[in-house]
This record gives sequence, structure tokens and C-alpha cells, in this order.
Amino acid sequence: MAFTFAAFCYMLALLLTAALIFFAIWHIIAFDELKTDYKNPIDQCNTLNPTVEKVKKIKRIKIALKLVLPEYLIHFFFCVMFFCAAEWLTLCLNMPLLAYHVWRYMSRPVMSCPGLYDPTTIMNADILAYCQKEGWCKLAFYLLSFFYYLYGMIYVLVSS
Repeated sequence: MAFTFAAFCYMLALLLTAALIFFAIWHIIAFDELKTDYKNPIDQCNTLNPTVEKVKKIKRIKIALKLVLPEYLIHFFFCVMFFCAAEWLTLCLNMPLLAYHVWRYMSRPVMSCPGLYDPTTIMNADILAYCQKEGWCKLAFYLLSFFYYLYGMIYVLVSS
């Protein structure tokens, strides 16, 4: 068994995918609370869209100003890691979601904050259903990715 850069990439991806799974579950719960009227749209969008005022309160984490959408950046980091490790199949499996993330961020509503969710339109039934479906699809993708990364890590460690 040899520890290679590809094995390190799979290990890091495995850990970060676990965080993305919890992040997707949190989004699903957040939109379910919005659908069942437990929270109002402004409060919900304030928790979903990070703002500069919230980040300024966190003095220890100065890089958080630049990490507006951590899910997208973590997934981009996966793709860069797998590109550097020459794991082409894994990269090809991640490219559709990366393209979707780029499209979703580029077509976000025009607001004063850099988030994706607008409080004035989030209660629209079509947008709310779309956001819930998006959360479930991302959860499924991240769960499948988690087990694929686990398999890839074991395969790379054993075959080296």
C-alpha cells in the first residue's frame, strides 16, 4: 500500500463530501420550514444567504468574506484536486454538477447581497418546489459521491 496524491485527494474529498451531505440536509430542512410556514421568507433568506454583517461578527475567520457560497467552492476544489491527481473519471463525474453550480450562480437574482435566494420570490410555489428538488438531487449526488470516493480511495491505496 502506497500513499499517493490521488489517495490524499480521495480522503479529503470523502471528508468534505460528508460536510456537503450535512449542508444539503440543512438546505432541505430550511426549505421545508419555509414551505410549512415555520419561518418567514426574510429570516430564511438571511440564514441561507450569508451577508457581510454576519461575517464581520466572526473575527477569527477573515476568509469567510470570500467564501460566500462554500458548497460551490468546495465542489470546485474537488474538481481541481482530481484534475491535479489525473483522476479523469472522477473529474468527469463531477463536471456536470460544477457546470450547474456555475450556471446557477451566474443566473442568480439581482440583490444587494451575494446570495442565491431572494426573499421576495422565494415563496413562489414554483421556486420553492425547484429549490426543494434541487436540495434532494444534490443530496443524492453527494451520497453517491461519498461511496464512490470511498471506493476510489480503497482502490488507489490497494492498487499502488
